[in-house]
Amino acid sequence: MTKITAAITAVGKYLPEYILTNAELETMVETNDEWIVSRTGIKERRILKGKGKGTSFMAIKAAEDLIQKANINPKEIELVIVATATPDMQAASTAAFVATKIGATEAFSFDQIAACSSFLYGISTASSYIESGRYKKVLLIGADMNSSMIDYTDRATCIIFGDGAGAVLFEPNTEGLGVQDEYLRSDGNGREFLQVAAGGSLLPPSEETVKNKQHFVHQDGRTVFKFAVSNMADVCVKILERNNLTNNDITWLAAHQANKRIIDATAKRIDLDASKVMMNIQKYGNTTSATLPLLLNDYESQLKKGDTIIFAAFGGGFTWGSIYLKWAY
Repeated sequence: MTKITAAITAVGKYLPEYILTNAELETMVETNDEWIVSRTGIKERRILKGKGKGTSFMAIKAAEDLIQKANINPKEIELVIVATATPDMQAASTAAFVATKIGATEAFSFDQIAACSSFLYGISTASSYIESGRYKKVLLIGADMNSSMIDYTDRATCIIFGDGAGAVLFEPNTEGLGVQDEYLRSDGNGREFLQVAAGGSLLPPSEETVKNKQHFVHQDGRTVFKFAVSNMADVCVKILERNNLTNNDITWLAAHQANKRIIDATAKRIDLDASKVMMNIQKYGNTTSATLPLLLNDYESQLKKGDTIIFAAFGGGFTWGSIYLKWAY
């Protein structure tokens, strides 16, 4: 029996029109362009504006872009996964709303939440459904409206995050392309270092939580940086060793776009030339669940059938991992 693998067959994206530059941030907090670029690699980021617009708005737009480009009937989509750290609301599924709005009325759907690793974990989930043989079209969307949880008087976080969405379609493949291997990890001891403390069941919203700014992202930058550098590099080494790959076998490294120094350190650990490292952090900042699919969209024209891509991500929780995939078109 021919082995079924899960291959990416189409991509789509959406980026808000509003561009928040480093120059504008200089008017909001004590910072400057040189400081931001030297420490993060970020020059600008996109921010979603408009009353009543949330993560689902961007997810829908990215999905519609994919559907149009791939010329597929949304009713053929059997599963919609929205990877996000900023769902529209509690209790109600963002993915269910997105699926209905894009016309995927025959699909079931759910949200996948694992901070900045959400999309990476989503690849694992989507590919498992395809490999089961029960499903032929799985739509995975990474979308986050990070601006909804950022304190723009906190220079430690406001310079980093942006809004955006990217989508990929998974379909069965019998040529040995698509997802080849994965190595995913988590460590709950990291929760205190990167979190939004209030708004969940542990600390429901109150006048006090709002006053104390506990609905905004808190990050212990040094600790997160340290763990991200070591863990993202470690899992990339692990995935290469498990599959007998060398740096010469890698066509692209698609690493979570959190900080250019983290990406550079990961590439250095596996001795990978900068020309093989996907990078767009300078344009979008950290879009959390959207960074990996946005990379695929931006580099789509350079990707060739059979290209070897190593994905890597690290997020709050802590969550992290690496996935090895062969490009299918």
